[in-house]
Amino acid sequence: MTAWLLPENVEDVLPPQAWRMEDMRRALLDLFRGRGYQLVIPPLMEYVDSLLTGVGADLDLKTFKLVDQLTGRLMGVRADITPQVARIDAHLLAANAVNRLCYAGSVLHTQSDGFHRSREPIQVGAELYGEAGAEADLEILTLMLQGLDACGVKTLQLDIGHVGVYRALAQEAGLSGAVEHQLFGALQAKDSSAVTVLTAGLSAALREAFAALPQLYGDRSVLAEARARLPQLTSVQAALDTLERIDQGLGKVDAAYDLAELRGYGYHSGVVFAAYTGGRSHAIAQGGRYDEVGRVFGRARPATGFSLDLRELVVAGSDMSLFQQ
Repeated sequence: MTAWLLPENVEDVLPPQAWRMEDMRRALLDLFRGRGYQLVIPPLMEYVDSLLTGVGADLDLKTFKLVDQLTGRLMGVRADITPQVARIDAHLLAANAVNRLCYAGSVLHTQSDGFHRSREPIQVGAELYGEAGAEADLEILTLMLQGLDACGVKTLQLDIGHVGVYRALAQEAGLSGAVEHQLFGALQAKDSSAVTVLTAGLSAALREAFAALPQLYGDRSVLAEARARLPQLTSVQAALDTLERIDQGLGKVDAAYDLAELRGYGYHSGVVFAAYTGGRSHAIAQGGRYDEVGRVFGRARPATGFSLDLRELVVAGSDMSLFQQ
């Protein structure tokens, strides 16, 4: 065995990429500071009781676990910083204030998120707690776009969705947990035939609504089409209202709206968004609303935020046509 080999999907960052990565980190944190976001630095590891309580099974599987030699309790190395920031907001900061927080640090995954992707992402993000309106979602979305611009990204595709549309339809249909999970997978894959089979026992209006979701993808005209094709449920209309306010706030920014975008369905509670560049299949930055993330810490506050992986951003930038010189 050669002593210099690193574990699979773990690698050094060498010149000149290391300086590029550091320049991006500084640019992002300076931007966040200028927008009123306060820096927090959570620990690399915590007891799993706090680190994993209330998170999805995916994050649990990604988390390295070890026994604390001092107490014998089970600890975890963080796989995502957002739950830690939610804990900080819930217990260490002013109870009713609007808190704007940011962070930058390494996380560790037991499994890679994709082919050739690192198991040690360098996660940078910003989160806004205590504001429930579309204005807060727009603030975070705008901050993400400004952050990517500060890192030199000049071409990107912005996708926006809202998990509340699917959640409202699923509740109206009274779907069981197993069927809802299967239908979720079919919508994510945009498998229209599977959607038809899974919704066969529902009313005609709900069958048509679920069948429409994979087709409701495109520019802002999709929002008007959704109002015409989806049931007049209060939660569905509220979700579309939010997307329309965000679209108006984005101004000339081109965005694609995808009402079958259910990334982080078990984690997010409202708007979800992601930025892509260079024809890459996975996002270089993503975020959304997750109002329930603090419930396990005693405070289910309105919350929205975004994060990106500096390593992934540098890899995307290896095609220099994507970045400003």
